[in-house]
Amino acid sequence: MSDRVLFPRVDARRSGYLTVDEPHRLYWEQVGNPDGIPVVFLHGGPGSGISEAHRRFFDPEHFNVLLFDQRGTGKSTPLAELTGNTTQDLVADIERFREMLGVERWIVFGGSWGSTLALAYGQVHPERCLGFILRGIFLGSDAELDWFMHGMGKFFPEAARRFEQFLPESERGDLLHAYHRRLIDSDPAVHLPAAVAWAGYEGACSTLLPLPAVGQEDPARSLSLARLEAHYFVNRVFLEPGEIINRIDRIAHLPATIIQGRYDVICPVETAVSLASAWPGAILEVVTDAGHSAMEPGIAKGLVAALDRLRRFIGT
Repeated sequence: MSDRVLFPRVDARRSGYLTVDEPHRLYWEQVGNPDGIPVVFLHGGPGSGISEAHRRFFDPEHFNVLLFDQRGTGKSTPLAELTGNTTQDLVADIERFREMLGVERWIVFGGSWGSTLALAYGQVHPERCLGFILRGIFLGSDAELDWFMHGMGKFFPEAARRFEQFLPESERGDLLHAYHRRLIDSDPAVHLPAAVAWAGYEGACSTLLPLPAVGQEDPARSLSLARLEAHYFVNRVFLEPGEIINRIDRIAHLPATIIQGRYDVICPVETAVSLASAWPGAILEVVTDAGHSAMEPGIAKGLVAALDRLRRFIGT
């Protein structure tokens, strides 16, 4: 169990809300040592939000960690709001938080969509980064988006069948736009069932071994996850084709570790290999007995160890 490799549960030292562009207010919290190495934690999705478990990746004696719910997610308000919700907006929010805390540079820690956002932020603000800890690499390419909508069913055909059969047969030729239409509908009777179906599909594909909570998705979390993912997907995550790989030289001088599950069906290992090939200084560690979730034991162990190595490299 990942519980054995993570640090003990810890309360937030500080928390609050940061008002950014209207109508968004972002929930944030800090854990750890106020004199420790600064870290920003970037959750996945888009739309999955932070949890108390995420605090436990970080040694509270050595790290000063900021976690926040991205726009439209978790405790941030309004929930599942799409206005002013782009990759560029989120990059600007990260920099606002850095300025709020008054830190010069920090470690950027992100998994899945959080890895996309970490890389996008780093390429805009490389001078503000001490290094990167990344997990389950997602670069937002058309091939990755197509894989999410159609390819995962090669490994989880039962989940894919449920995902497809939620829609009328006449709409199954374009799953993304059919779901997107429902998810942005203002009527809860339309968007909530679609959100639960989307979240259930993703949850069923996220781990090597099944999780008991799959099929028990929280409707509010499902809505933020599904609506925001569909919004970002139809907009090709607001990045140009190949943008992250093409700009890797901006952060190539910074230390980075990539922790990747060998059997990650949501973000297949080939994307992590492509990133590492373009970034010779990055360390790629493939966990042989893991899928996508950060909470799988091998992934969690790798993330904790990578943070400790980077801490020692930085010198505290």
